[in-house]
Amino acid sequence: MTTSQTTSQRYYLGAGAVTLVVLAGTLIVYPQLPAIVPMHWDAHGQVNGWGPKWWLFLTGPGSIALIVLTFSALPWLSPKKFEVDSFRATYLYIMMTLAALLAYIHLLVLGADLGVALDMTRDVVGGACLLIALMGNVLGKVRRNFFIGVRTPWTIANEQVWNATHRFAAKTFFAGGIVGLLAVLVRAPFWVPMAAVLIAALSPVIYSLVFYKKLEHQGNL
Repeated sequence: MTTSQTTSQRYYLGAGAVTLVVLAGTLIVYPQLPAIVPMHWDAHGQVNGWGPKWWLFLTGPGSIALIVLTFSALPWLSPKKFEVDSFRATYLYIMMTLAALLAYIHLLVLGADLGVALDMTRDVVGGACLLIALMGNVLGKVRRNFFIGVRTPWTIANEQVWNATHRFAAKTFFAGGIVGLLAVLVRAPFWVPMAAVLIAALSPVIYSLVFYKKLEHQGNL
């Protein structure tokens, strides 16, 4: 077995373990839950969506399994010269972090449905900010593809623009995620972490256009 195959196996086993843990947790608390449970919270942490408790199997382990299946199918769907093989470890790392975030959110939902006092919106936003920071750690390793990363017309059109943009995005995502997480921890107004994340996400888009136009003006495209 090659190193790449070993790495892939390790990530998929990890994602499978996360799915099973979430499934087991749902099965354990399921008998204790009422027939209709809270499923969604607004920006103020107030419940604004309800559903039958069996939906928890779809929103929790079902969603994680769907993420894993989707990530396993995308390499086959990738066209030539845009394959994920050149950064497979990073690709699978991103899959794992998404699965972990979904598991974290689902466990929060189970806790809230059991009556545990939680600030759902703040807790979810904090988890999302941590995810963005973790993704920032690896974005610079993501190579040109159609499925993950900063996919603008300018990054897709030119590999140099793609690589430069993702090195820049690695910094903005990490910084924005950390600022957002700290804002959540100190209980700053809700708009602060949201603004940090929005700036982190939009800055690379603008950067990709500016850098592309710079190369175009220099005749280097």
